[in-house]
Amino acid sequence: MFLNIVAVVMAFAVVTATPAEAAPRLVPASDREVVFTVDGTTTYGTLHVPEHRPGQRLRAALLLPGSGPTDRDGNQPPALSPNTLALVADALGDKQVATLRFDKYGTGRTGLGAYEGRPEELDYPAFVRQATAAYETLRDQPETDRRALMVVGHSEGAMTALQLGGTVSPRPVGLALLQPQAIRLLDLVTLQLKEQIAEATRQGHLTPEEQRTIDAAIDAAVAALRDDRPVDTTELPAPIAQLFEAFQGTNHRFVTSSDAIYPPDTAAALRPGTRVLLTCGTNDPQVPCDTTDALTTALRRAHVGMPGRVTLHGVDHLLHDENHPDTLAPAVLSALHRFAKR
Repeated sequence: MFLNIVAVVMAFAVVTATPAEAAPRLVPASDREVVFTVDGTTTYGTLHVPEHRPGQRLRAALLLPGSGPTDRDGNQPPALSPNTLALVADALGDKQVATLRFDKYGTGRTGLGAYEGRPEELDYPAFVRQATAAYETLRDQPETDRRALMVVGHSEGAMTALQLGGTVSPRPVGLALLQPQAIRLLDLVTLQLKEQIAEATRQGHLTPEEQRTIDAAIDAAVAALRDDRPVDTTELPAPIAQLFEAFQGTNHRFVTSSDAIYPPDTAAALRPGTRVLLTCGTNDPQVPCDTTDALTTALRRAHVGMPGRVTLHGVDHLLHDENHPDTLAPAVLSALHRFAKR
């Protein structure tokens, strides 16, 4: 009888002790403003820290935006507000990955910074240095596991992610290249413009002869830019002529320095085994899937890890599909969650 009472008392002690020894209260998810300086420019960003245990070091990803004046959330207000990077941050946060996204040059609180009054001096390497400084800032956050850093880039940001993948310290354990700029910039511009001209011809707005003339003028304009010669825009429709005039003006240094990079060449610098996701959408006219073929091959030769290239059926450049115009398409969420899986 005494033994039975002792057993009951001990069992009760175990049962009642368990809740007291349960996991400590979790630190709730939070967003905080992060500030860092690069090349004399104060840069502003958002660090999203998901719910975690006190003292826990989290996997963390730097998020890099697409081309143009795209801010930390993936927006170009007021005209375009898809919240691409904010949504990616939420998706990764669901898998307990902290994220840092920032206002790059010419956007948000950062503005032009040290380039105020001289935007023509901005080149692509300046954006890479800014992204590198952001990576180092993320690395040094108290919640970050510096052995588990990743870089996630959208469009042009994916090309920048590749640049960082072979240069930053410590090397990232993973890269997610979402609808990446995977060929030279002016080759991609040529492809996009010629497709628009072809569509105008199909709709009867241009004759086949006019299409050939414009296509030849586009090729000549690109060749002139690459040779640092004046561009002849007389045979180009006004909107395309204005684009190439901008390429010769304030944007000249950026365009030529970006165009000098062939993204597949950068894959060789990646550490073998680096986890890499590359996505392309079947409804993305800006980055057609076949433009990622050479990069996919280069990544394979670099012996990077899975998931590899994932084709997103029905998904557009901003990571939406027809049924999810304001949120990430389910196929995108699935790919991101697979990438973030431990």
